Amino acid sequence: PITTNTKIFLPADKDKTPTMKAFSTLVLGAVLFASQNVAEAFSPMATGNAVKLLNNLKEMRMTGQGGAAQPDANYVEGVNIGPPPDLPSLLLHNRIVYIGMPLVPAVTELIIAELLYLNYEDQTKPVTMYINSSGTTTAGGQAVGFETEAFAIADVMKYIRPPVNTVAIGQAFGAAAMILSQGQKGGRACLPNATIRLNQPKSQAQGQATDIAIRAREVAHNRRTSCELIAQGTGKPLSVVMDDCQRVKYLQPDEAVEYGLIDRVIRKEDMSPLMKPSFMASL
Repeated sequence: PITTNTKIFLPADKDKTPTMKAFSTLVLGAVLFASQNVAEAFSPMATGNAVKLLNNLKEMRMTGQGGAAQPDANYVEGVNIGPPPDLPSLLLHNRIVYIGMPLVPAVTELIIAELLYLNYEDQTKPVTMYINSSGTTTAGGQAVGFETEAFAIADVMKYIRPPVNTVAIGQAFGAAAMILSQGQKGGRACLPNATIRLNQPKSQAQGQATDIAIRAREVAHNRRTSCELIAQGTGKPLSVVMDDCQRVKYLQPDEAVEYGLIDRVIRKEDMSPLMKPSFMASL
């Protein structure tokens, strides 16, 4: 180890150039600094600071927030509860999945990931899926996604072990109505002012006539698949569902119950008292 008695041999001043003089001064200063702080570097206080720094770095890596991480955030039941609260994560922690946008690939990826995670977390507790989506089109009818996005969500709903209850709020149009019908029998519902619409998928084909014809056949196949899923969910004959999807068909909540898309309409007098989410009890 370096001590204050360590001898430093440097060239004589007469042999030094200006650059060498500066370098010699730098080396001498570094050695003296090290000799004064070598004992402090291994003191309990320094070790504690190093451990705290490592914990902060670990926290930043886990949260993915980099310099904006909050090392002092509280964890309740494994959920990072810090300012501001991450509401989607809190909903997921209470086994609630919310579809509030058209079914584009980014939305589908998130919903499927949440369903698979909830299946891994607990295979017995039910999942509640709230749907407020215009399907694979915008509210104005412009196509923004493919029917395969809805098929993927419907397949995963049946693939996982926990039952998935579906609730329509606001709107469930087209492919979103099909997902609504795929919920657990007896657990499909909607709020009093929700609107459900059946319609056939729209083609986004462009280009040469041959390519458009190929895409048209695929759209017809997707339309039949969607109608088959709705027929399975409602118990109606496939021919009836396909006729109803030829044109736009709006269903009010009571009509949707009669059609078989849902099982009940949730009204205020039917609601049980709201329970606090599980994480609230630990705060």
